[in-house]
Amino acid sequence: MTEPLVAEREPAAFVPRILAFSCTWCSYQAADLAGTSRREYSPHVRIVRVPCSGRVDSSFVLKALANGADGVLITGCHPGDCHYVRGNIFAEKRFERLAKLVLALGLEPERVRLEWISAAEGDRLAKTANEFAETIRRLGPLK
Repeated sequence: MTEPLVAEREPAAFVPRILAFSCTWCSYQAADLAGTSRREYSPHVRIVRVPCSGRVDSSFVLKALANGADGVLITGCHPGDCHYVRGNIFAEKRFERLAKLVLALGLEPERVRLEWISAAEGDRLAKTANEFAETIRRLGPLK
């Protein structure tokens, strides 16, 4: 009996590429807390610090998806805790329009997510990042 010269290989495991836009005042601090508390979260989540979640325009998200991100997570201060008073309210309204746009483009709406995470919620940030990474892993690469 002869062995095949080239063993069948399993397809490479999908490694999701996730971009997170995080408010500098709350959720970015939560990411820092998660790190200093040694909470592990997916290494596939790359965080971009923004002044406020209200600063994240839909075009930023769409450009990220067009340039290779498989999912985009937006995190900001809890409603009522925004350092710019209404920034997260703007973020929520933008996200509602973004979700409709993502659906209209034929993408899975689960590829974008908005979460409120305060600076004291490092555990929550880690949990959210891990859940989102798992969701994107289940969806597979963005085509």
